[in-house]
Amino acid sequence: MSDPAKVTLRPAIGSNAAAIARLMRAALGSFDWMPVIHTPAEDLAFIRDIVLPRQQVTVAEAGKEIVGFIAVSGDWVEQLYLDPAWTGQGIGSRLLMDATVALSVTKLHCFQANSGARRFYEHHGFRAESFGDGTTNEEGLPDILYVRRR
Repeated sequence: MSDPAKVTLRPAIGSNAAAIARLMRAALGSFDWMPVIHTPAEDLAFIRDIVLPRQQVTVAEAGKEIVGFIAVSGDWVEQLYLDPAWTGQGIGSRLLMDATVALSVTKLHCFQANSGARRFYEHHGFRAESFGDGTTNEEGLPDILYVRRR
């Protein structure tokens, strides 16, 4: 059983790449509207070669299991995913607040179809600034630019 009180946050390290890639795939796979456009090997390469070296990545860990992560680059939240079994327990909020506490402006993109994420970000003070038609993301899905100003 998941226990959010036993979840700790820490900076990601290179050896976490495979676990982070699996977690990302599990989270994305939990949405019936999300197209599968990458293989597990491509997911791993993305995390290992792009996300970890270029972004500030924090993992949420329960024991030795990574149950969530956030990746931030400048004032952009690039990635925020939780293991589907661990959603709704405040872990995403902890990751978001910890990673963005020093930012006066925080931006991110969210798919319009992701109603749970939209509620989450709006609850945390993000406001929709523009709506895209999907032509600027590889999934081809309509998205939203969210911005939070403090």
